[in-house]
Amino acid sequence: MKTPKISNAETPFSYVVKVGHISANPVTVTLSADEKEREGLARLWQVEKVDGLSAELQIARWKKDGIRIRGTVRADIVQNCIVTLDPLPAHIEETIDQIFIPEGSKLARITLDGQGEMVVDPDGPDAPELFHGDSIDAGEVVAEFAALAIDPYPRKEGIDFRDHIEDDGTNDRRPSPFAALKDWKKD
Repeated sequence: MKTPKISNAETPFSYVVKVGHISANPVTVTLSADEKEREGLARLWQVEKVDGLSAELQIARWKKDGIRIRGTVRADIVQNCIVTLDPLPAHIEETIDQIFIPEGSKLARITLDGQGEMVVDPDGPDAPELFHGDSIDAGEVVAEFAALAIDPYPRKEGIDFRDHIEDDGTNDRRPSPFAALKDWKKD
């Protein structure tokens, strides 16, 4: 599975890691978004505000030519409640365990069963991501994991839709498509 390349204009939070500089011993990296990066992430994620984004990562060589990024991502954001539209703070804490391999690697080959079908274990580990060139953007990985943890329908506690009636079922008849032509007259 290829990951689309995103330009830096679309990636407000970036920390490029040169693959050639990574050894088998994990390197601990602490990332934190500054104010300009948080504003860009708020626009990208379509939230009111990003109060903080940080990550503590361990980056190490995986097998012969892969890279493994492990760690924890923390973010504090402000969204609007989908019912009241009031600001609603949210805290995100996600664990990262992602493997990256170069696109030409033998590990990138898809293994098939006897009938020529790909077997995927839904409970197993994720397939490694492919990277192009000689670097991986760890900041983009952090931002992606945080974005995937954002609640798409944030709602204040105790607020629900009980008083809202979408359709009471009394008007089940669909209008005729020719009803609009009924009052039309020829001149």
